[in-house]
Parts: sequence; C-alpha cells; structure tokens
Amino acid sequence: MAQPDLTIYPIRHHGPGSARSVGRALEANPPATLLIEGPVDADNLLPFLNDPAMTPPVAVMAHVQGQPERSVFYPLAEFSPEFVAIRWALARGVPVAFMDLPASVTLALGEEGETPAGTDPDADPAPTSPADTVRQDPLALLAQAAGYSDFERWWDALVESRGEGEAVFAAIAEVMAAVREAEDGHTSGRDLIREAQREAQMRQTIRAALKKGSVAVVCGAWHAPALTPEVLAREAKADPARLKGLPKVKVALTLTPWTHGRLTQASGYGAGVTSPGWYAHLFGTPAQVSERWLTRSARLLRGHGLDASSAQVIDAVRLADALATLRGRHLAGLDELTDATRAVFAWDSDTPLRLLSEELFVGEALGTVPSGVPAVPLEQDLAGTLARLRLKREATTRDLTLDLREDAGLNRSQLFHRLNLLGVPWAREAHSSGTGTFKEAWTLRWDPEFSVRIVEASRHGNTLVRAAQTAAVSQARRAPDLGALSALLEVTRLCGLPGAAAFTLARLDARAADADTAALLLSLPPLARLARYGDVRAREGDDLRPVFRTLVARAAAGLPNAAHGLGGEAAQTLHGQIAQADAAVRLLDDPEASAEWVTALHALDAEGTAPLLRGDAVNRLRDRCLLDAGQVQSRLAAALAPGAPPLDVAAWLSGFIGEDGGTLRHDPAVLALLDAWVTELDPDAFGEVLPPLRRALSRLEPHARKRLGEELRGLERAEQVTQVNGDLGARVVPVVLRLLGATLPHGDAQ
Repeated sequence: MAQPDLTIYPIRHHGPGSARSVGRALEANPPATLLIEGPVDADNLLPFLNDPAMTPPVAVMAHVQGQPERSVFYPLAEFSPEFVAIRWALARGVPVAFMDLPASVTLALGEEGETPAGTDPDADPAPTSPADTVRQDPLALLAQAAGYSDFERWWDALVESRGEGEAVFAAIAEVMAAVREAEDGHTSGRDLIREAQREAQMRQTIRAALKKGSVAVVCGAWHAPALTPEVLAREAKADPARLKGLPKVKVALTLTPWTHGRLTQASGYGAGVTSPGWYAHLFGTPAQVSERWLTRSARLLRGHGLDASSAQVIDAVRLADALATLRGRHLAGLDELTDATRAVFAWDSDTPLRLLSEELFVGEALGTVPSGVPAVPLEQDLAGTLARLRLKREATTRDLTLDLREDAGLNRSQLFHRLNLLGVPWAREAHSSGTGTFKEAWTLRWDPEFSVRIVEASRHGNTLVRAAQTAAVSQARRAPDLGALSALLEVTRLCGLPGAAAFTLARLDARAADADTAALLLSLPPLARLARYGDVRAREGDDLRPVFRTLVARAAAGLPNAAHGLGGEAAQTLHGQIAQADAAVRLLDDPEASAEWVTALHALDAEGTAPLLRGDAVNRLRDRCLLDAGQVQSRLAAALAPGAPPLDVAAWLSGFIGEDGGTLRHDPAVLALLDAWVTELDPDAFGEVLPPLRRALSRLEPHARKRLGEELRGLERAEQVTQVNGDLGARVVPVVLRLLGATLPHGDAQ
C-alpha cells in the first residue's frame, strides 16, 4: 500500500512468501528509511544481523536488569520478512530502525498485568477467542477462506506466480481494515489499550522518519490499517497522550541463538508456524518445490536405513498433485505432501513420518550470533571455553564419551558439571559402556532457554568457575540435611571446585554431630565414591576417609534404635537406606568403618528390630561369612517358627531373600539351608509357614522362580541317585551303539 512518501508492506510473521515479496518490492522501490515492527530500544542490535558470522534463526532478547527471568523474545528466521528487509537495508546502506514499543515498556506493562507474558509482543501464547486468532494470523484465515490449507501455497498462487506484489499488499491492507472493523467489538479492554499504545508508538516513529524522506514500513498485516497517512494525520494529537507516562524498567538487550522448534505453534509461541522446516524449504526453493521436498524426504529416510526409492518419489509427487486437484487447490501444500508421504513411504509404520516430523518438518536448526554482540560476561566466558574445548551448541541430540585420563576429557567433564550446577542442563549424563571409572558418557542438546539461564546464572559471577563456586557455596549454606551436603560435595569435586568442596566438607562435618540416622546413612554413598575414585578421576582434594569413618560410627550407633519397633512402610524406607550405606561401606573397604558397620548389623539381629531389617541383617552377615551354616539355619528356624505372625514371617523372609531373590539364586548353600529347614517341618508347621513363604517369593520374576524350582529339583535328584543299578543301565548300550552305526562284538547282540 503506497502513498507519495509512505509505503506499507503488511506481512505474515515468518512467512517465506511474504519475505520474497518484500525483498522484491524494496528492490523495485527503495525508500529513504525502512521501519520494522520491533522494539525501538533494540536498534543498536540491527547491524549484527548482517554480520557474516550471524546465522538465523536468532532472537532479540530483552530482560530486566538483575531479573533475567523477566524477559521477552523477538524471533527472526531466514524466511522472516522482517529479517529479509533488515538485511536488504543494511546491505545497501539504507537507514533501518525498529518502530514498536520499547522492550523496557513491554516488560514493565507485563509486570503490571496490562499485557500478557510471552515470547512475542504480537500475540498471547495460546489464543482464547476467535478475536485472538484473527489478530495473531489474519492472513492464514484469508488463505483458508480461499480454500487453501497452507497459507504459503496460497501466497504463491496469488502473488508469486502473478508478480503483483505491491498491488496485493494494498489489497491485504484493505481487507485487514474490514476485518479490524468487524472485530473491534470482540476485543477486551486490556487488549485495546495495549494495541492502541503499540500503534501510537509506530505512528510516532513513522512521523519522525517521514521528515527525512520516503519511508517503507514492514509490519504485521493486522497493524497496516492503523498506519496509513489518513490515520497518521487523524491521531497526530492523540498519540503523544497515549504514550505519556508509560511505566519503564531498566533492560538489557542482546541477540541469542534460536531454533526452528521454538518457532512452532506447538512450542507455545503465539506467532509460530506449523512447520519451520517446510517454510525454510519454500524460501530457499523457488522452483520444483514438491519434487525437491519429497527428494529430501527420501534421502533422509534412506539415511536411516529405510526404503525410499526414486520411483517412490515420483509416485509421491504425482499423488500430491492429484490430491491438490481433487481438493480444488492450485498447488500442493504441506498437507498434500504429507498425505502422499504417508501413502507412499510410510505404509503401515509410523516411523518414517516420525523421523520426517523431527528432522524435516521442524528441522532443528540452531542459529549463531557474532562474538561482538552485547552479552553478559558469563556468556562471553562460556563462548570462549567452548571454542577452547572444541564444542558447539547444537539443537540436535549428540552423544559424547569422555576419557577422564586426558586433559581434554577432564576439562569437558568439569564444564558439563559446572553448567548443570548452574541450572543449565545442556549435557546430561548417560550410561557409559565398558568397565573403569575413567569414562563418562553424555548426551548434549542445546535449547534456547538455556541462554536465559546463563543470564540468570551471571548473578553468581562473571566466569564459569567463579559462578559455579559461588552457586555451590550458596547451596551448601542452604542444604537441608547431610544427604544434600554429601551429594553437593560430590558435585563440587566433579566440577573441579576445591574451594567449594572444602567449604561443603566443613559444613557436612559440622552438621554431622546432630544429624539423625537416616541423614547419616544417605550421606555415605557419595562420600564413598569420592574417597574411592577421586584419585582415578585426577581430582585433588582432602582425604575423605576420616569423615567417612566418623559418619559410619555415628550411623552405626543410632541404627539399632532407629530400627526398633518400626511399621511396615517405615521399615521399607530404612531398609533402602541401609542397602545404600552397606554398598558404600563395601565400596570403600576401610577396615575401621567396616568394623563399626558390622557391629551395627549384629545389633540389628536382635529382638525388637523390625522383621524386615532383622532378616536383612542376617543375610548381610552371612554374605560376609560372619555367620556359618548352622547359625543361619537356627535363625531361619526361629524366624519361621510355628505361631509367629505371618506378616512378620513374610517380612523377615523378604529381608533375608532380597527384593530379587539374589541370595537364593546366587548362593546354593543358602537355598539348601532353606530347603532343608522346610523339608524337616512337620505337616502342621509346614501349613502355617507356606503362606508367608509364598508371599516372600511372589515378588520374584517368573524366570527367577522357575530357576529356583529347577535348583530345588536338582537338590532332590542329588539324594535320589546315590545308588546306581548297573544291570539296568547296561541294557540300553546295544541300542545306542546300533543307532550310532557301531559294530557290536560277537555275542553281545542281545
């Protein structure tokens, strides 16, 4: 829509057809100044968008200084009309600026509840009414009204194939004027105020730019009718009053990498699109759109080992065109191509479509920003660390295995642990195959919100080491119990933070004096791992064995009382804690600590201890060879004696046998003891013992119960074959020899 000095290009946010049309229109009619819908206080970031080191998608990020969690984002993709227009202006030296409300005002209004919080100032994350839907994507509704499920293919048919870009922009502005007039009565008062403020800011910016010459405006289609010369003149006196006295907050602005996934509607982004990967394909593919799309689909499927031939591509193209014709559409859109892909490539499996959806329809591209972009010092330190360690932030999932014996592997491990400590879980620990403690496996995937978390973490310090050190000390001060302190101590060692480790260890030692038994038990496993493997991981630190011994001694002293007279649920909880503590004592294998622990286990094998814990203690003492077969059998007899409460019997057996029956499955001597005791019971006693015994064994997996049955039958056979009938066995020898084709000695044919 053009006037002598003002040209308005109403576009669809992130529309590749709109982007191409805007680029051609600007080339045909260059303005003196170009204005873009976006926060006016982000103008200093515009030059970076034409930097060769900048790769879209990116987003302008604004956050309240000191409160990075209060932030707003303005995403830009390579197929966004705003991005194309900005790059066009920067490449030709045309002055370009944003014209929307400052981010400082947007964030302040959000705090007061006058505007919804979201990643885009144009739209709520989730429409709640038809009016919301119209404002967010009015051009998509026009495409649907014209019979197109895909706005971009409608734009191709209406604009690109005709070459009438500016005329269509004028027509769209006229249609939007009619739509706005019809929707005015359906918009809430808050939204009306917000829209009036935004459009007043846009008009004020346009008026200032018109003083310097011709102006071109690239804005969302919804706003075009409010920016015409007629409205500029009519609202000239009212606009300053609308903007007077608006609240502001101090903000910091930067560019941050973004992903295609964060441009989708499914991510909660109000102005998002269904398939960013498809839009990127449309923008970069001026001809043979369907053919090239389906060829890419086939190539991707073949890369995953699935069948996708050239003949299938041809069939899919023909089917997509036929579907478009049947549906009355000029061109095949994403719906037709998806249906054709499902029919030709997918057959009866969802795997092809799932792969295409993840890697092609969305296409998890992650943008990059130049090094000179204003950023918090912590982000700059992270960027330098990644460059030094040869790591890249990627939106796709990547597996990485580190060798901690090498400096590069150890430094990467410390980086990942430090980021996790700071609440940036870019790398998540995975299972490492093989043996040895010098290997770590990680799964890496960078999400855009991690950039916000980096800003949030900058309150702890300007470098990764300093920030992680401060964060660890802060967590140590706020740790609720010994278990949390012990786990944090392990984290500080993994992060390579000796100062924080020393502080945490001191806090742990100080709080151990008044800690309860459960907290003492939970603190043992991390300490044991650190004391045992710290030297293997090449991490220096104080000797943790004295602290471990102290905690074991205190836990052992309080354990008998803690286990006395417990109910079923409480006993189960303590049983799990004892199992972890026992594994920790075994792992470290410290004689002094082991002696204290064994004393506690003997104390648990006493009257008054919860049956589950008493049976568990007998099992652990037997496993350490501190109880012989006779002692174990006498305890079995006492626990399973007739007249004992069935539930107590079942609990004792549960502790003795173990959750998975490992004691019986891996120790034939114990199975023989239990079998011998059961077989010696008289019929009445056997009837009383059978129900709790069955309950104790019922938790075993079917294959484990089957194996135990086979073992028990083997025990019976061992007694039955003590005498062998040689004459009876010799009768089968001639038959076997004849089957094998051997010649029988003369006289042995009978």
